Amino acid sequence: MRKLALNDEILLSIQQPARYIGGEVNMVIKDPEKVDVRFAMCFPDVYEIGMSHLGIQILYSMFNSREDICCERVYSPWTDLDPILREKKIPLFTLETQEPVKNFDFLGITLQYEMCYTNVLQILDLSQIPLHTCDRTENDPIVIGGGPCAYNPEPLADFFDLFYIGEGETVYFELMDRYKENKKAGGTRKQFLEMAAEIPGIYVPAFYDVTYKENGEIASFCPNDPKAPEKVKKVIVTYMDKVYYPPKMIVPLIETVHDRVTLELFRGCIRGCRFCQAGFVYRPVREKDYQTLIKQAHSLIDASGDDEISLVSLSTSDYTCFHDLANGLLADFSKDQVNLSLPSLRIDSFSLDLMEKIQEVRKSSLTFAAEAGTQRLRNVINKNLTEEDILKGCALAFSGSWERVKLYFMIGLPTETEEDLIGIADLSAKVVDKYYEIERDKKPRPVTVVASSSCFVPKPFTPFQWDAQDTYQQFSEKARLVKSHIARKQIKYNYHDAKLSSLEGVMARGDRRVAKVIYRAWEKGCRFDSWSEIFDFGKWMEAFEETGVDPAFYANRKRSFDEILPWDHISIGVSKQFMINERKKAEMAVTTPNCREECSHCGAAAFGGGVCFESGKENKI
Repeated sequence: MRKLALNDEILLSIQQPARYIGGEVNMVIKDPEKVDVRFAMCFPDVYEIGMSHLGIQILYSMFNSREDICCERVYSPWTDLDPILREKKIPLFTLETQEPVKNFDFLGITLQYEMCYTNVLQILDLSQIPLHTCDRTENDPIVIGGGPCAYNPEPLADFFDLFYIGEGETVYFELMDRYKENKKAGGTRKQFLEMAAEIPGIYVPAFYDVTYKENGEIASFCPNDPKAPEKVKKVIVTYMDKVYYPPKMIVPLIETVHDRVTLELFRGCIRGCRFCQAGFVYRPVREKDYQTLIKQAHSLIDASGDDEISLVSLSTSDYTCFHDLANGLLADFSKDQVNLSLPSLRIDSFSLDLMEKIQEVRKSSLTFAAEAGTQRLRNVINKNLTEEDILKGCALAFSGSWERVKLYFMIGLPTETEEDLIGIADLSAKVVDKYYEIERDKKPRPVTVVASSSCFVPKPFTPFQWDAQDTYQQFSEKARLVKSHIARKQIKYNYHDAKLSSLEGVMARGDRRVAKVIYRAWEKGCRFDSWSEIFDFGKWMEAFEETGVDPAFYANRKRSFDEILPWDHISIGVSKQFMINERKKAEMAVTTPNCREECSHCGAAAFGGGVCFESGKENKI
């Protein structure tokens, strides 16, 4: 029987002790003495969030498929356990063997959201690993970061030994083999990092020097080690049917945010929405075969006993066999009361037939991403969705007896006007009117339209990466304007915390100087900043003031096209000139066709697969 790192007294004194004891179905435990590499995989948030992340499930199973590697998990201890670990000097431990993280060869941290950055420092500190890379010794784990936020790694560059740029299934095993080779030869930490820097997709921050102009802009960004490339190009899986996918996933002992089987249909997105970082960094679109997905669904359901299958991708209904797949899954699993969960869909490609079939199993609300309240602004962001499409989709939903619709919008988008903001209220009202138009020959049932607006955050590797973000005061004023025009009782309007989004804007486009702000905020007690009940904006503002860093320089300043950006040494394949062209088209409210309609020569064809080659003929760059 495993010995737990926390005794009964501690476990009985905290919320959800199951977060820390492991022992879940399909968990893998290996003898540390019989493996060559020990990898601690970390999601820097509470267990219930981290266990819902598909990427960690994939890498966990992939690493453990090799006999010479063991992979174990660690999550951020909640606020009740954190002080106990410090007081009793208990080092942070993994769930599988309950061993201290500091005893592992690697600590891999996925960076999914900028507002988890202080949790990264919490993890390092509780693990008794020096926070700054320059302070680590030969006995400390190699700390590696990956995930979407790694595409601008600079705010965290002081804390990570290396970053993995791209998809984890591609070069991780090569990285592990280099580590084994270096370890066998008695090599040093630096020698391994130099070996790692030669692998495509691996970025070692210490091997680069940055200088700044008097106005605060970057003057130069250059390698200081001959092993480090000038540009680090992302690595991706070319053929999705050949990529590793877990035959079974860990089944948590407590309820998590997404407690279901997850099927990944494809990676990338054909749409090119100009605000969406994921739509550009994950290009090109690469699909799985329909039969592959059916087999994976059966394997995962059999291994978990879950009663829901979630279809995930950036724009699920763009999967070329979407309706066949959904109908096939319903035919195979509805008799066992296994529900099919669909994320936000493009209204113009959703069908009444599919909605009705899903409703037969379990009814839920439908979510449509309208993004903007007027057609002009939808054209600016390249949404390629008309008001007619939106209302037609809602009409189909209402005809299928759906009575609750969620509409997602964004405020603070480039070129936005007061008319665009009022358009959010107007469009929501039109959806209500459409419901009563559909139901006019029946006794009307209550309808609910939930309109939610998030705050626009300019992200790296998007056509809006040069744009100024609104201040949190401006965001709040705009949300109040929208709310003041909501006149129908059937409409509920929600809006995001503007202060949180304002801070996210700083982290998203920060450079290495932002690291000292993150460190100071962590020193002041900032943790779990994405949790509204814990987030302390005042402490963050104090951290900026005490470190002499101006948040407006990063969030609220418009950049020129020729400015060196903190992430310019990272290459996602999509060219900078394409981004500039898209930004200019946005100014004119001109749209770009999706990748299946017409190739826009963005640069992603250089990866040699996916949608760029679907026709059998290469789209030349």
